[in-house]
Amino acid sequence: MRRSLTITPVPGAAAADALPRIVAFVEEMAELDDWAPDLVLKSNLILEELILNTLTHGRTSGLSDIEITLESGEHSVQITVVDDGAAFDPLNGKPPPDTDVPLQERAIGGLGLHLVRSMAEDLAYRHADGKNHLTLVARAGA
Repeated sequence: MRRSLTITPVPGAAAADALPRIVAFVEEMAELDDWAPDLVLKSNLILEELILNTLTHGRTSGLSDIEITLESGEHSVQITVVDDGAAFDPLNGKPPPDTDVPLQERAIGGLGLHLVRSMAEDLAYRHADGKNHLTLVARAGA
């Protein structure tokens, strides 16, 4: 099963205001396709991080829409996020945070994307037609 949801940023609204729609979208898809509970949790956490980052940082770069597509597989879901904000490759750039360093000594940022990378597989990014395209797979039990 494959379904899509478009999020349009609302001027002046908090980025977190989009989360209830995303959670409802994931949970509806999960119910229709009988996902395992851990797959629902992973999908929600991954999308929360990606969408909040996109809404928070993309608003200053002309972001007008974010399209989320979920495609169920056997014990997995492929997640694709497409946005028209400034080009940003979340897979390259900062090295993973050193989680052995005490919290107060760590640099700010990077933990959310580290979380996404640790919960997903087959991550791929491309910038085409003026849009960021990020695709990844979340698996149940992995």
